[in-house]
Amino acid sequence: MTTFNATSRTTLKRLPQRGSYEREDIYNILDEGLVCHVGFIDDGQPFVIPTAYGRAGDQLYIHGSKAGRMMKRLREGVEVCVTVTLLDGLVLARSAFHHSLNYRSVVIFGKASVVEDPAEKYEALRRFTEHIMRGRWAEVRPPTESELNRTTVLSLPLTEASAKVRTGPPVDEEEDYQLEVWAGVLPLKTVAGEFVRDPRLQDEIEPAAYLQNNLQSFRDAHQSENT
Repeated sequence: MTTFNATSRTTLKRLPQRGSYEREDIYNILDEGLVCHVGFIDDGQPFVIPTAYGRAGDQLYIHGSKAGRMMKRLREGVEVCVTVTLLDGLVLARSAFHHSLNYRSVVIFGKASVVEDPAEKYEALRRFTEHIMRGRWAEVRPPTESELNRTTVLSLPLTEASAKVRTGPPVDEEEDYQLEVWAGVLPLKTVAGEFVRDPRLQDEIEPAAYLQNNLQSFRDAHQSENT
């Protein structure tokens, strides 16, 4: 299927024209984002925890310490809500009421389960690392048996999800278009700087070619978005 089925939880009630249930739209946002926020209830108290993630097909993976609150609660099979948001710009309207943001966001509902299979768990950790920096897994030391045992990996099936996107200029009241107030959009981009060396890094070690290539690709993509 190329689209997710809209459910009572994923159906957009306000401004439904901004919504999308297309898998390609949702996966593109997830693949560009780096941080998700995981919402859940623990003993009657709501929590929203930011964390890294990785995606493989229709599975979203998150991981953490076995002793952590989120991992303990989620592996019990509670309902969770996971969100990812990419901020693209500040929308400056002529009225205070119509100020907004340009953004791309995804909301996912479901229940996470513990990844028990060692091969899938190992692959999920590889996905986390590659999501942060493509090509990194091949250079770094892989996790030890002890590290694997201390880590919980959870899988959330991508079966109930929707995207919401806002683009374009402000939408003012018709009579406000005559106001002598500047209005428009201030685009915002995540920009890569230069690599900063670990103070304990050996002097002769320089960033590998894949790091330089990723940096250049990131900058090229950023430049193309602004031309």
